[in-house]
Amino acid sequence: MSRCIRGVLAPVVTPFKDDFSPDRKRFIAHCKWLLSQNCGLAVFGTNSEANSLSLEERLNLLDELVAAGVDPARMMPGTGCCSIMETVKLTKQAVEHGGAGVLMLPPFYYKDVSEEGFYRYFSEVVQRVGDARLKIYLYHIPPVAVVGITTGLVERLLAAYPNVIAGMKDSSGDWNNTKTFLDAFAVRGGRAVSTADAARTFDVFVGSESLLLANMRNGGVGTISATANVNPAAIHKLYKQWNTADDADQQQSQLNVVREVFSSRKFPSMIAALKQAIAIYGNDPEWSRVRPPLVELTPDHAKTLAAELKAIGFTMKEEGGIKEK
Repeated sequence: MSRCIRGVLAPVVTPFKDDFSPDRKRFIAHCKWLLSQNCGLAVFGTNSEANSLSLEERLNLLDELVAAGVDPARMMPGTGCCSIMETVKLTKQAVEHGGAGVLMLPPFYYKDVSEEGFYRYFSEVVQRVGDARLKIYLYHIPPVAVVGITTGLVERLLAAYPNVIAGMKDSSGDWNNTKTFLDAFAVRGGRAVSTADAARTFDVFVGSESLLLANMRNGGVGTISATANVNPAAIHKLYKQWNTADDADQQQSQLNVVREVFSSRKFPSMIAALKQAIAIYGNDPEWSRVRPPLVELTPDHAKTLAAELKAIGFTMKEEGGIKEK
């Protein structure tokens, strides 16, 4: 696997045909557009509806992406499943394709599992994949998975597999939690913050661009964010300019305005709202479809979303983001 993928990545939304099979043509086109906007690909993440996809669908889609010329070095596929065997199969495929890393959910079905249980799971995956190129980014998303990643677990995994455990995505939405991991494990200026081995790195991505500026200022390396599907250029701009631009705080505020529209509880889900926006700006109603149990936006919801995005001057064209009216 390539070394150190950083910056802005999108958990790429998965388009579906009318029979709910993945729409490979639209999926590949969206991935290529994201790459053109300096956005990496965290395919098969939460907003990809990954846990509504079968193992074979994920395997086939990744094969087809690579076959279509999409650079695997800019991918961090989601490979975490409740089954060790499925996780290993997906992870091996990502490594063999030359992906930059894998984003790995903890096994989430059983609750109140001990730290020892999670350690054994991740350890078993590492050993079964058995490839020195493997880079794992742990995925902490307790609002969805309920179970989560702890600093104690990270410490144990780093001690056992310092060249494999590359970082994490914190989708807790709790800045204090992110800061705890940054203070414990982040490396700034080549010097370890904690007593951890200074030679190792542990890259922290936030799960929302609303925390991007704070993350970068505290030693983080970027964001893996749902709204990067529709607002990649503006998010990447802040990632690149966070420590040089006089208007970094203003850029952050504008990103927050966009995210607030998509995360509104008036919509059935952020996933459905993101897909509806792609349908609107691409003039392609096929994009609005989600796979059950999720439901798409109603026509009234779609009108509301379009009006709210227009009101803030949002566009997906050119450099995207909010344009001055």
